[in-house]
Order: sequence, then structure tokens, then C-alpha cells
Amino acid sequence: MSRAPVQAALSALTLLALTACGGDGAAPDSSAAVDPGDPAACPGEVVDVVASVAQWGSIARQLGGDCATVTTIVASVAVDPHAFEPVTADLAAFDRADLVVLNGGRYDAWALEPASGAPAVVEATGLTADGHADDDPHLWYDPAVVTQVADAVTQQLTELSPDAAPYFDAQRAAFAAELQPLLDAVATLRAASDGRTYAATEGVFDRMAAAVGLADATPAGDLAELESALRDGEVDVLVLNRQTGGRVPERIQEAAEDADVPVVEVTESPPDDDGFFVEWQLAQLDELSDALGVSP
Repeated sequence: MSRAPVQAALSALTLLALTACGGDGAAPDSSAAVDPGDPAACPGEVVDVVASVAQWGSIARQLGGDCATVTTIVASVAVDPHAFEPVTADLAAFDRADLVVLNGGRYDAWALEPASGAPAVVEATGLTADGHADDDPHLWYDPAVVTQVADAVTQQLTELSPDAAPYFDAQRAAFAAELQPLLDAVATLRAASDGRTYAATEGVFDRMAAAVGLADATPAGDLAELESALRDGEVDVLVLNRQTGGRVPERIQEAAEDADVPVVEVTESPPDDDGFFVEWQLAQLDELSDALGVSP
């Protein structure tokens, strides 16, 4: 990445006083969501999968289908994964899991402690060698890592339930077909983004911005520098994390609107309406395409 996350770069502006990536902190009760498999429809054993966060839980659900019961520990946009503290029921879910799917990169460090048994583990940070996962753990915004995680999850599901191997292969192929429009959108944006810039209120979208070829024009100084960059035409689009509130992001958005810089709203976590991962990501890329005037 070309810079540290914006939360650090703009610390002098009190962005660190805001929630790092949105949400109101840990919930007192378990926020886990369970999507059960269907033993009657599965040609093998149903695998018990636990995903730390909804970004990866959504993908695990699609890959596992009827042959996986997927428990997503942080399943709501109202819960901040950084500040989350698992309750007893969450720890028990990790302990009984056959497969645990983690993000890593200090994003879900609370999920690394509880598993006292020996479940299979897929950790996104272990699949990337870019060396920036600790600084920018938002790996689901990197299409290459998404593909790697999907492959690793499918491999583990197959090893845990070998009789269902053809089923898991079919689920992986279906996910690949669903992912292709997203990859196509990334390629289209990249071809049209040469010389285009973005600024961001937070770094959650940086990996996707890099994937589509946008240059990061977020100043590493103070708020006045960012407002000046917007006003002086140095920024083609502002990326705003709408899960984070507060006066500073509002002021930045107002500055962009006053300068006629389009604003693209993104979220760190998928919506709570049971939408699938690709639908969520593609909707945000469609908004970015519109902001940049790029035809699909």
C-alpha cells in the first residue's frame, strides 16, 4: 500500500477518536448467526464451519451450501470487530468447529484464542504475501485474496467431508461464476482509471482502490490539506465509510460536495439483509463506476 490507513494518517484530526471502522463496540450478548446445512441434501458429512466475521462467513455459506453449517460470530454491521469480545457461546462455537475461517492481521485477534481443539483453519492473512496485512487488514477488498480464500475453504471442506467433494467442487464453480462480474468490473475500472485519484476518510477501501488502479491522493497531513486537495481538483472521487459517523467525516464530505467531487459511500461490513458477498461488493463498484463516469 502507498500509505498507512487514513485513521493513522489523520490522527491529528481526531479521527482516532471515532470508532476505527464503525459500529458501537462489542455487543453484550452473542451476535452470532447460524446458517444450517441440510444433511438430507448433502452427499457427505455436514461440516461445522465458524467464521469470525460476516465478510468471510458469507463466502463460506456459498461454498459450503447444504454440506456446511456456518456460524458467523460477528454477523451485524452494528458490531465493531476490532472491539469485539466473544461471549461463552462464541467460544463454544470455535471449540466445536470442524473448520474456522479467520481474517487475521489483528482484525479478529479475539478469534485466535478460544479454539482449544484442533479445527482446520483458513486465515486470509496467511494467504497473502504483501506484508501489509497488519497495517491494512481489510483483505476482503482484495479480489486476489478473495479467490485464494475461496480455494482454501473449498480444499478444507473437501478434506473434512470427502464424500461431498463433487458437491464442493460444484459450489466453488458456482461461486467463481458469481465472482466473475466483480472481476470484470475491476478490470473495466482499471482500464479507465489511469491517472485518476481518490481520497478516503478511512482506509477500509484502499485494497480495492489499488485493484482498480486509483492513485491515493489523501494527504498525510491535516484536515485543511485534504479540504484543499478536494477544492483544487487533486481528487477525482472521495471514498466515505458510511459506518463511521462524526463531525470530521461530515466536514470532509461537505468539502467534497462543495468542490463537486463525487462521493462514493462504502461499508466495512456487508449489510444485514442476507445479501451475498459479491452483490455487496459489486453494488459499491457500480457506484464507483458512476462516480468516475466509467461505463460497465
